[in-house]
Amino acid sequence: MNLIRLFLFFTFLNVSAFSFAAKVDTLDIPSAAMQKNLRAGIILPNSYAKSKSTYPVLYLLHGGGGKFSDWLAKTPDKMLLHNLADQYNLIIVTPEGEPLSGYLDSPIQKDNLFETYITKEVIEKIDNTYRTIRDRKGRVITGLSMGGHGALYLSTRHPDLYCAAGSMSGALDLSATHWKITPEFAKQIAPQFARILGPVGSTPDLYALNSVVNMADKIKANGLPLIIDCGVDDFLIEPNRELHRRLVYNQTPHDYTEHPGGHTWEYWENSLPFHVLFFSKILKGNGALTP
Repeated sequence: MNLIRLFLFFTFLNVSAFSFAAKVDTLDIPSAAMQKNLRAGIILPNSYAKSKSTYPVLYLLHGGGGKFSDWLAKTPDKMLLHNLADQYNLIIVTPEGEPLSGYLDSPIQKDNLFETYITKEVIEKIDNTYRTIRDRKGRVITGLSMGGHGALYLSTRHPDLYCAAGSMSGALDLSATHWKITPEFAKQIAPQFARILGPVGSTPDLYALNSVVNMADKIKANGLPLIIDCGVDDFLIEPNRELHRRLVYNQTPHDYTEHPGGHTWEYWENSLPFHVLFFSKILKGNGALTP
């Protein structure tokens, strides 16, 4: 009898913990600019349903070859985003970036206008659907790999939209010649980049013009707080080090760290809480964190 009561007690605890966890929505966010239907994951903290407060938003971008649901489906801890949303009382949005959009507006492919999509259509939809802080003081952005580049790229070009940005294992130089990859892999991804940026060596050089590593002066002028990290065994470590060197050279304050690890979900699961902690301090300073 005692064993049965003990079993029921722990079952109640597990159900209660689950019932008070963050809620996940899948939201349709169609793009008028690209004339196609796309979706995003929305993680709402448990407190959202019980409060009338407005909430800060973290935009969390996925990597190349991925999709909007990756951050919810591929981390070893499937409750990572739920727990972070609850811990810091913020909304987390994982928008669609397709397998390789670069999160930029391609001058070549009009079905690849993801700068417009993220900065205008996604933000507008989120602000009109949820109780958000509809101001840069309550909006932050980060991502992994292609999404790391995207987060720094979008925040650099639109500093009026975000109060801080980050990058995990970011593809900060869009020229794969600066990555530590095999010739076979380079050959495999070349057509995907050529689709949105044209052939390598063409004029103008869209690879260089759209690479965050070449935007150090603009980053300094904006003055946004930045957190950047990469694994020492990551094939993208050199572009990360190069941006760090350029930011140090032009005296741009930023948080840069190298951790053990490679281009893996285990690495990003460990990295993301540091980013959210970094952002929480800035949001708190802006008066944008919900008690």
